[in-house]
Amino acid sequence: MRLGIISDTHGLLRPEVFDAFSGVDHILHAGDVGKPGILAELQAIAPVTAVYGNTDSGELRTRLPQVATLQLDGFDIVVTHGDQLGSPTPQSLNAAFPDAQIIVYGHTHRPLLTLVDVVVTVMNPGGAGARRFNLPPSVGILELEPGIPPRGRLLPLLGFDPE
Repeated sequence: MRLGIISDTHGLLRPEVFDAFSGVDHILHAGDVGKPGILAELQAIAPVTAVYGNTDSGELRTRLPQVATLQLDGFDIVVTHGDQLGSPTPQSLNAAFPDAQIIVYGHTHRPLLTLVDVVVTVMNPGGAGARRFNLPPSVGILELEPGIPPRGRLLPLLGFDPE
């Protein structure tokens, strides 16, 4: 199973996302969606699991949870914006969600892919919307296969080449 990982769109869905997410089976959006229409556009690619972030409006907050838990290909996954932890780190997220095997978060706009306690994959795809904090926009891809550790990569969106 191939997952598209996105966060912090803040109302902007770059055209490069459609190329980056070509062929994904499911999309995880870690909050600060911006406009509800973003989720509809992503749904045209694949099913979406999304959470609200600290800048999302009341409409999105009533439609989306703060934390989503799901199981895909046998992996227990948590999706959260992470702002409820202040400035989230892989260690603080692992402590907050000890049963998760994969944790996807946003908020910091800093792309990150790491392991915690050898078996927990933590990914922040970075901010996919307007460039903020002098960081380039990016998304992530996670590939899941039962019985083997997840494989992931971060993809910059500016100058994206799907090859």
